[in-house]
Amino acid sequence: MTDTNRPHTDRVVLMNPGPVMTDARVRSALAGPDLCHREPEFSDLLTRVRHKTTLAAGGDTRHTSVILTGSGTSAVEAAISSAVPADGGLLVIDNGHYGERFQHIADAHGIRTRRLELGWGTPVDPSAVGAALAADPGLTHVGLVHHETSSGMLNDVAALTRIAHEHGRELILDAVSSIGAERLSLAEDGVDWLAGSANKCLEGAPGLAFVSASRTAFERLAAAPRRSFYLDLHRHYTAQEKAAAPAFTPGIPAYYAFEAALDLALTEGQDARHARYSALALQLRAGLADLGLDLLLQHAHRAVALTAVRLPEHMSFDELYRGLRAEGFVIYGAQEQLAPGWFRLSTMGRMTTQDVDRFLAALSGLMHDDRMRHR
Repeated sequence: MTDTNRPHTDRVVLMNPGPVMTDARVRSALAGPDLCHREPEFSDLLTRVRHKTTLAAGGDTRHTSVILTGSGTSAVEAAISSAVPADGGLLVIDNGHYGERFQHIADAHGIRTRRLELGWGTPVDPSAVGAALAADPGLTHVGLVHHETSSGMLNDVAALTRIAHEHGRELILDAVSSIGAERLSLAEDGVDWLAGSANKCLEGAPGLAFVSASRTAFERLAAAPRRSFYLDLHRHYTAQEKAAAPAFTPGIPAYYAFEAALDLALTEGQDARHARYSALALQLRAGLADLGLDLLLQHAHRAVALTAVRLPEHMSFDELYRGLRAEGFVIYGAQEQLAPGWFRLSTMGRMTTQDVDRFLAALSGLMHDDRMRHR
């Protein structure tokens, strides 16, 4: 009997938006030596990774980063729960699943919010953000997702940070699926709190997340409420900055891999990686259009790392997933309201033009398979 889950090739191409395919040097780094996290060797590794993370986030000598063992969501939650003061509030900019997640995180910590619910895939109007802030002086922070992975929408960080600052508020940015691929800079854009992940466009291994901000902002957290124990940013900052040590036991192999990935990202440079991702996305989108498939969003609003695609006619996501998985491709379903008719394709990680060509050929074959089309 044929195993339909076994790909026809040894190379499995991950087209899900993280974890991503990594460079061989990143995978090799995972096999680094066993190490106690209280030894000087780990202090040195932690210090290097923090510095390189800050550089990747476009920070300068005014900025630093705190590394967390956890997913990207842990960094977003740490930033929200630590930065918003006891008497403050959060304006949630919601144009997708992860914008809505800001609301859920704030609710879990009893933080007052106002939610600007725009609808999935709807561009953010900066004037509406300004009006919401003007109407509620008690909102101290704005929560924004840079790349809304539920739709592939790219929100304008610079414009919305500018609006927040004009009203005397701070911006908390979910850059989990954008940092490394999209133009983003702590120093140039003025982002107050940036939450990111090692295992998406920075192309590290899963297991680490981080929050980057100014040193002054981290120091001010000494007077902030302690809403969480493990995710208390001031606790992590104090341990990492003052003692060059982790507050809790870290995922040491992921640190080895993240340093290797950061070295590759900094050597390649943000502009070159953006160009590499852009070329893959354009190649993929042109091929999808040639197959007659509809894409979500207008070109100007699409991030370079993900494309939302309407399912081929007469084909369910499960059928498409199984057919492509057998050819060596992992695709991703859409979420919530888009789930019935759409799927998502990531071009993150160490994907190649040959991978994209092979994927389009496999997809075309499935779409023209009479067994699929007549179901």
